[in-house]
Amino acid sequence: MTLSVAGLGLSRGSRALFAGLSLKLQMGDVLVLRGANGSGKTSLLRVLAGLTAADQGEVRWDDEKWTPLCASQRAKVLYLGHVNALKDELTAAENLALALAFDGVSVPAPDLSYALDLAGLAGRHQLAARRLSQGQKRRIGLARLQLSRKPLWLLDEPTNALDAEGVKLFTAMVESHLQDGGLACIATHLTLAIDAPVREMMLGGREAMA
Repeated sequence: MTLSVAGLGLSRGSRALFAGLSLKLQMGDVLVLRGANGSGKTSLLRVLAGLTAADQGEVRWDDEKWTPLCASQRAKVLYLGHVNALKDELTAAENLALALAFDGVSVPAPDLSYALDLAGLAGRHQLAARRLSQGQKRRIGLARLQLSRKPLWLLDEPTNALDAEGVKLFTAMVESHLQDGGLACIATHLTLAIDAPVREMMLGGREAMA
């Protein structure tokens, strides 16, 4: 599996968010996106997810050109935005099941419960989302990662509101995903202690690979 980008550019009005971006990720690779708020990290993730069309350049998956909003291509992607996107009236378990259905993933109830327990939500499966803390809401996203079968993870500030244990759990999930041959692009302000080679891209007028 390979994700490659060539000459990618995107503007908002008269302002260029990024231009001339090129990169190539292979099985087991992780890319960390950095930059100030508004530098284009979320926009880049959305382009990679096929949710937003770039102004210039192209994205390829296994040498197949990425077409925005193509269902068959988006089926390969798990995109987690910086907003939790939960329904307040639904329980943690119901929100997780709904998110997985959106991903095209169906799992037995015991697996759903196990993932929620692993994410640190034991005893809270049936609590309405409005009764959960911001960190607990974010942990529903961790449970979603645990059950994901998508090879490409695009994660926007996934550690927001998580405590140290939550960040540690997230890091372990990313490492497991990479070891299984997956790829990940993560926008974050944190320095993540991932046990794998981490490449970084700085957005905001100083685009560079490390």
